[in-house]
Amino acid sequence: MSARSIFGTVQNVSVILRDLEDSGMRIEVGDDFALYRYYRSTCVDRGDMSPLFDTACSFIDATNGFWICGFNELDQLVHTQAVRLLDLPGISLGKHLDMHRHKYIVPDTTPDPDLTFFQGPEALKTVTGSVGYCGDFWLPSHGLGGPRSHGATSLLSRLLFEILQQAWSPDFVFAFVPRYLAAKGAHLRYGYTHCEPGAWVGPDKQITNEEYLIWMNASDIKGVLSRDVQSIRKAAHVASMRAPLTSIDSTG
Repeated sequence: MSARSIFGTVQNVSVILRDLEDSGMRIEVGDDFALYRYYRSTCVDRGDMSPLFDTACSFIDATNGFWICGFNELDQLVHTQAVRLLDLPGISLGKHLDMHRHKYIVPDTTPDPDLTFFQGPEALKTVTGSVGYCGDFWLPSHGLGGPRSHGATSLLSRLLFEILQQAWSPDFVFAFVPRYLAAKGAHLRYGYTHCEPGAWVGPDKQITNEEYLIWMNASDIKGVLSRDVQSIRKAAHVASMRAPLTSIDSTG
C-alpha cells in the first residue's frame, strides 16, 4: 500500500477518533478476544456473543480478527463490533454458510439447526476468496445525545472499514441485518453498497428467521473509503435543519 494511502487512512482515523471523543466516547481497538469476551460480559441486557468471536467456540486471534469497543466518560461499555477474516479460496460464501451454519444461526430461531440453511441472495454464489465477516455491532439509542440519529453508527462502521482495509485488503466483506433494520436502510448507515433479502429455511421449508445479507467487494470498499468522513456534529446539524425545512415544505 502506498505511503499516500496510509497517510489518508491515518488522517481519516484521527478525524473519527477525535469526533467520537468530543461526543463522549473513548475507542479501544484490540485483537485479544478473551478480553473482548470479558468486555462483552458486562452487557447484562444483551444476548450471547457470536460463536465466531468467542474464544470458547472458535479460534480467533490477531491473525484473523479484531474488535472495536467504545466506552463513555464513566468507562462503561457503550459500543461493540468485531470482524473475522475468512479464508475461502475456491469456496463460495453459500457453501461456507452451509458448513458452518451453527455459528451464524441466531439461537432459538429454528427447531433444528442441523436442517436449517440460509437461502436467497445471489451473492452467496459469488462472494469468495479473502472475506471479512462483520458482526456484533451494538450501540444503545441513549447517551451521546442520541448517537444512532447523530451519525455515530456510520462513523464507527467507517472506522472498522479503515482498519480492515489496512490490515487485510479483503476481496469481500459482509454482514447480516434483521429484516426490520434492512427496511429502514440500515446497510446505508453501516456503509454497505449491496443489500439482498435472505432467510434461514428450516427442516419443513419454513422460514425460521429473515435476515438480509449486506456486502461489498474490494472496489466497493475502496469507493466507500474515498469519501470524506462525515462527522457527528455535521450529521446533527443537518438533522436540526430538517424540522423547519419540513415545516416550510408542508405549508407551501
